Amino acid sequence: MDFELTEEQRAFAQTARDFARAEFAPHAAHWDAEGIFPKEAIAKAGELGFCGLYAPEAAGGLALPRLDATLVFEEMAAVDPSTTAFITIHNMATWMLGTWATPAVRDHWGPLLTTGEKLASYCLTEPGAGSDAASLKTRAELVGAEYVINGAKAFISGAGSTDVLVLMARTGDAASGAGGISAFAVPADAPGISYGKKEEKMGWNSQPTRTISFDNVRIPADHLLGREGEGFKIAMKGLDGGRINIATCSVGAAQGALAQAQQYMQDRKQFGKPIASFQALQFKLADMATELVAARQMVRLAASKLDAGDANASTYCAMAKRFATDAGFTVCNEALQLHGGYGYIREYPLERLLRDARVHQILEGTNEIMRVIIARRMLDGDAPDVIR
Repeated sequence: MDFELTEEQRAFAQTARDFARAEFAPHAAHWDAEGIFPKEAIAKAGELGFCGLYAPEAAGGLALPRLDATLVFEEMAAVDPSTTAFITIHNMATWMLGTWATPAVRDHWGPLLTTGEKLASYCLTEPGAGSDAASLKTRAELVGAEYVINGAKAFISGAGSTDVLVLMARTGDAASGAGGISAFAVPADAPGISYGKKEEKMGWNSQPTRTISFDNVRIPADHLLGREGEGFKIAMKGLDGGRINIATCSVGAAQGALAQAQQYMQDRKQFGKPIASFQALQFKLADMATELVAARQMVRLAASKLDAGDANASTYCAMAKRFATDAGFTVCNEALQLHGGYGYIREYPLERLLRDARVHQILEGTNEIMRVIIARRMLDGDAPDVIR
């Protein structure tokens, strides 16, 4: 067991840190305040390979381990969790398409997505199917050589501004459950697709969120990902990595907040001395750092389990997502508290980091659902000996 990063991994992290400080830091507050989706900055990330980190090489990706991808995402999220979170979602959708698409679809979309020239959205959630994703109602009917899609999706990141939709739709009958769901690559501008209003959100303002409606949308049959009925399994495999990604974004946001708090404690003076000299605040900083390191190590453990194809990887991913998103939000909140009133104003990045980190406890499966996943596994007879 080696907790030290390799020189190559450190180089990846340093490249991401330098990129984020140069391309995100000067603009992140403006993107947030004005609701700007920074597609040009994302494309620059794509030039460094950050839009296809773990996508297969056949699709133009770097095929990196998930552990290495966390290093990149964490550094970017320390500056701008919202934009980074979209890049992680794009990576997830790109990996799914690159892994399960037919060669023709993969060869067309893969190079465009992995370079960031084109962007992807992940479309699972529906107005009536959130935590119970297997109850989704969007349908795809095979008619001749085409699938005809009808239905609606909700809370879709990037919707209206992306180029391809990785869509889960029902191909089985209404009672078919998870086994009746299939996955598709759908061009985002296909006739019959319409987008709802841009949602006004608490955070994640540098990426648009909209509903998507499908009215007799026709796509070629070869746009099916994998085989019919495999869509839910594909979606869940995507979410294992997605949960690590969002957990990493929380770790990054917390790292950014911790660094801000540490510097502020040195600079801010009250009662004639820096507030860093007050033991109560020292203890708060110590707890923040401890929780952050624990969250980071749990995320990296889960990523390693996923890379190794461990049979319990999904459980570790759920654990990492639950713990790191809760801990990350707490660290951001404590950092804001250490800033006092200054933490609450937009001149400082704390309130933005806090707002952006909050949604991580909800998406990619709520933390309550993460507990369900973990508990189900822990009730198996061998779990206490295996999950350690």
